[in-house]
Amino acid sequence: MKKISFLRFAVMALVAVFVFALAPQTTYAQLSHKQEKKLSKEREKQYQKKIKEYKAEGWKLNGSSRTIEVALLEHYQKLSEKDNVEFVGEVSSCKSINVCKQFALTNAQNRYASLAGGNIKGRIESLLRADANMPQIEIDKFIAAYENMVKAEVGGVLTESYSIVKEKGDTKEFKTFFIMNEEKASIARMRAMERSLKETKITIDEAKEISKFVNEGFNLD
Repeated sequence: MKKISFLRFAVMALVAVFVFALAPQTTYAQLSHKQEKKLSKEREKQYQKKIKEYKAEGWKLNGSSRTIEVALLEHYQKLSEKDNVEFVGEVSSCKSINVCKQFALTNAQNRYASLAGGNIKGRIESLLRADANMPQIEIDKFIAAYENMVKAEVGGVLTESYSIVKEKGDTKEFKTFFIMNEEKASIARMRAMERSLKETKITIDEAKEISKFVNEGFNLD
């Protein structure tokens, strides 16, 4: 009898431990499901708001047989993939669509290069000024060269997702929404840095430190 009681106690204890062990996982699964539902609702709100905004402001999808609704849904799908972010190029006034598209791309390249340069400028200046033999002109030369090289490299990283256009009398307002993969963008910045170093007197040790700054992500806003 004692053996049976002990066995029953052992089984009940094992079941209790098993249930306790599973409880956090179940709670986490429920929480994740709730979060996913909430995120789905917020995405739907964001989508509906953006579509209303486009239509109210007179924006139309450019150069595509898709509807603006489908284009935006596909855009959000791409943004849900790993390391993908949105980057926008825009033109406030242009006349032909071809010119608008080129200016929008150039605007995106210039803006990204400026952000990339601004992200490392202060830290590089602090690093290189620690070297008493490094003149300011060499520091400025590197920053300028880096921004120009980034501008050239980033064109291959920006993938057009969709473009919208709005008539403004005799001219047009134009926006292109690009998908940028952050991992590929980081590689492009490193290539730009390597090319820029060839134009300056920066040492190997200093270059190693600079590469750490360049490799870091930064805010695209």
